[in-house]
Amino acid sequence: IVPLDPLDEADLVRILVEPKNALVRQYQKILEMDGVELIFTDEALRAIASEAMGRNTGARGLRTIIEDIMLEIMYEIPSRADVKRCVVTEDAALRRTAPMLLTANDLKKMPKEKPA
Repeated sequence: IVPLDPLDEADLVRILVEPKNALVRQYQKILEMDGVELIFTDEALRAIASEAMGRNTGARGLRTIIEDIMLEIMYEIPSRADVKRCVVTEDAALRRTAPMLLTANDLKKMPKEKPA
């Protein structure tokens, strides 16, 4: 018998993004087929992990939470050829508001990120 330590929020965030078949990567691949880049903010990932901890579901609950956040957008994006980026924000994760959908014009207006 091997005792297991409970997962903390940081562990759950790593489960969302690090494995080769991580949930975030799966959804990124799905949206990539429609030419859309999917981004989860760090705050959104922490909110998702925190919700899973609050539900006491651990890693098992992560899929259900992400599916709930992404459900409507997964149906909308294929009919929106203008959308180039989908950003899941903390607000989308906490309050289930729609993720931000950005068009090519929106992206042109955004300031360029400076390399670190």
